[in-house]
Amino acid sequence: MSKKWLISGLLLALTGCSTVPVTGRYQLNLIPASSMTSMSLQQYDQFLKEHKISTNQEQTQLVKRVGERIKGAVEQYLTGIGRADLLANYKWEFNLVEDKQVNAWCMPGGKVAVYTGILPITKDEQGLAVVLGHEISHAVAEHGNERMSQGLMAQLGGVALSTALATKPAQTQQLWMAAYGAGAQYGAILPFSRLQENEADQLGLIFMTMAGYDPNQAVTFWERMAAQKNGQGGPEFLSTHPADATRIERIKQQIPEVIAKYRK
Repeated sequence: MSKKWLISGLLLALTGCSTVPVTGRYQLNLIPASSMTSMSLQQYDQFLKEHKISTNQEQTQLVKRVGERIKGAVEQYLTGIGRADLLANYKWEFNLVEDKQVNAWCMPGGKVAVYTGILPITKDEQGLAVVLGHEISHAVAEHGNERMSQGLMAQLGGVALSTALATKPAQTQQLWMAAYGAGAQYGAILPFSRLQENEADQLGLIFMTMAGYDPNQAVTFWERMAAQKNGQGGPEFLSTHPADATRIERIKQQIPEVIAKYRK
């Protein structure tokens, strides 16, 4: 990395810190929310053009129904804590994609994709609520911005997103899609950090409970997901969302408080 880019990156690191909207953890977010939303719209539209949208009406309606309920809970929660502004640029969209990968993700602005390959593991509406609550929590907590910012610092010298898009569009697109776990075809998957996973687990439990689902189903879902591991490392989803005994035990401990505070 040249001296110029190093200085630029250090300055951005000093000025680009913010806090996670719920936990208060400091995080590196170099990219303005408007830029995140704009690129999200572009990349999501491109993704949908390159992938087959499911024609299974029952499954598609399931995804949209659960998505709308989680969306309502997110809006209610953030309004309640005085942070409805975080959703100012959201244009929610829920799509079921024909793909055998065990995967699902949410981009900034509420752009959600669920792959048909994860449905046998979610099994029902409750299981899908676990996944969508968790994935939407990653977006609300701005984990994608954090990972994209880290990627810009590490791989592109800390340049602004607009500069990265102008000078290295292909590499920037790969970095973006990898940051959201949108499939191995976009390069190395960037795993969520343990802190990010903890935050998404906590928020996901709150959102699904407020939406009228049973948070205890999060335990059984992650147990099913952990059981999918094999000698090759398990589903793609586990590259970014490790399911282990410690995590499951922590979720079990959080459930009573979540039920007491947020069950309708």
